Amino acid sequence: MNGFIYDIPVKVYFGRDQLGHLGEELRKYGSRVLMTYGGGSIKRIGLYDKVVAEINKAGLQLFELGGIEPNPRIDSVRKGAQMCKENRIDVLLAVGGGSTIDATKFIAAGACVDFDPWDFIDLKKRAPIEKALPIVDILTLSATGSEMDSGGVISNPETGDKIGRLSSKLLPKVSFLDPTNTYSVSPYQTACGAADMFSHIIEVYFNMEQDLYMLDCFMEGMMKTIIRFAPIAMREPDNYEARANLMWTSSWAINGFIDGGRQLAWSCHPMEHELSAIYDITHGLGLAILTPRWLEYCLDETTVSKYVQFGVNVFGINATLPPMEIAHKAIECMSHFLFDTLGLKSTLTEVGIDESHFEHMARKAVGGGTLHGFKPLQQQDVVNIYKMCE
Repeated sequence: MNGFIYDIPVKVYFGRDQLGHLGEELRKYGSRVLMTYGGGSIKRIGLYDKVVAEINKAGLQLFELGGIEPNPRIDSVRKGAQMCKENRIDVLLAVGGGSTIDATKFIAAGACVDFDPWDFIDLKKRAPIEKALPIVDILTLSATGSEMDSGGVISNPETGDKIGRLSSKLLPKVSFLDPTNTYSVSPYQTACGAADMFSHIIEVYFNMEQDLYMLDCFMEGMMKTIIRFAPIAMREPDNYEARANLMWTSSWAINGFIDGGRQLAWSCHPMEHELSAIYDITHGLGLAILTPRWLEYCLDETTVSKYVQFGVNVFGINATLPPMEIAHKAIECMSHFLFDTLGLKSTLTEVGIDESHFEHMARKAVGGGTLHGFKPLQQQDVVNIYKMCE
């Protein structure tokens, strides 16, 4: 195991009825609050009114930025950063899912500089993130884990880019995780969220470089948790235990704990970012379509042992079967979970995507070189995986 530093200074209020602490937490950072949110679902479920009441009770001044998009756009970041400057905002409050929180992170950084926030994300400029306004969030969708990590992904329709960036300055100060706030999430979005968090784990788990037994067991437990509770949450949207298990899993799937010092690059996420950059599909759906095909493409005699571990420990496949048979059964089990149990579409064709941009997307996914993930992938390899998804 490599040496590493693990420092996730995010204070979490988990469970029902924690919003009574919101005012006291916001007040630590100032009196002028910019609340960000998406399309208005927080108003339909009554959460908006609860949040505003707590802010008013604390005597804080509230400003609002609604309408943050799924696959959040740089224009929303620009607008939010300008609002922060004009209104001398002290602290940001993101109320929503990963898209809202991601955008809010870069609003927080953009508010502290006099240049375009896209410069933080543009791979050619990559301006340093030296400062950001404090962020508090209230999570409404279990998926991306942005409530407990240091990264975000922003889309720029003008350039056709969807790019992620990590910085410790972007970590939320406080996260409010109340599973009841996810009761209104549709079965489809619940399924996409489950696929998203599953992929976060898979990207780290499939690694031939190190044997990290303790962390592998932890990841296997999280994958089994998703397999068990996602279908329950889809059938019974107000099942507290199902929603709670999914919410806590989404946070731990990507908060850095499972990395264990490994510096392995991810594969499916760069490939999916190109899909949703051009076609604006739901991120979790794109990952669901890609992941089993990526696993199938990377399977050979040098990698089969990891598939055996996955199949036996996560899906309970008979360990006495030949390794390659176990590996193929494991991929079949994962595909069955994603496409049959969760009901997600299984091909790019079903979501209106054809081959016309495969070469372009593959070139961008590998950055003009090699995608150094579980198995190194060249541009043609990524094209081949896209074609397997048709």
